[in-house]
Amino acid sequence: MFDSVLQYQAQMWESIGETFIMVGISVGAALLLGLPLGTLLFFCRKGQLYENKTLSLVLNSIVNIIRSFPFLLLVVALIPVTRFLVGTAIGTMAATVPLSIVAIAYYSRLVEQSLLEVPKGVIEAALSMGASKLGLIFKFLYVEARSGLVLGLTTSTISFISYSTVMGVVGGGGVGDFAIRYGYQRFETEVMIYAIIVMIVLVQLVQFTGGTISRLLDKR
Repeated sequence: MFDSVLQYQAQMWESIGETFIMVGISVGAALLLGLPLGTLLFFCRKGQLYENKTLSLVLNSIVNIIRSFPFLLLVVALIPVTRFLVGTAIGTMAATVPLSIVAIAYYSRLVEQSLLEVPKGVIEAALSMGASKLGLIFKFLYVEARSGLVLGLTTSTISFISYSTVMGVVGGGGVGDFAIRYGYQRFETEVMIYAIIVMIVLVQLVQFTGGTISRLLDKR
């Protein structure tokens, strides 16, 4: 078993690096675009500060469609968009496009749910103190919801790791693609088990880190 594993050690490290690239860019997209989108979803809801039924309907429809779309079919459907954005539909960078789109939609919904858990009294107190729109968001809402936001990002990251395992269909590489090419297709069962163990360890590390940070930030 160890001989087979050592034989593909270089390829495994390369696959881990590809997984980190795909997941890292997806997490970045979730933070840069999913966080503000989730905040906008929250504010546009009925009964919230900036209620807007039309905008809420449009945004919710887009998010729901992306989240309910079978991921593999989404990857194929987005090939023209991927080719337009990165110049190719094959490779690790191409794989980050559908992953990032899913990441934005997925995390935005978790952000909305986290902000809904913030007591309305916090918003009222912030407004009574003359807080600006940005001040309300960054100094009150995000501070109160920080634990839930971290847990949501942790859950999202684990989902992105899972999604990354199927990116071999567009030549995206990653640990999942390694398991299929060097383990399953070559009948090297021990290599496939090794890849699965690596994925489990990655997920456990993410869960432990996210859970620890969340507990430290939770002052309730």
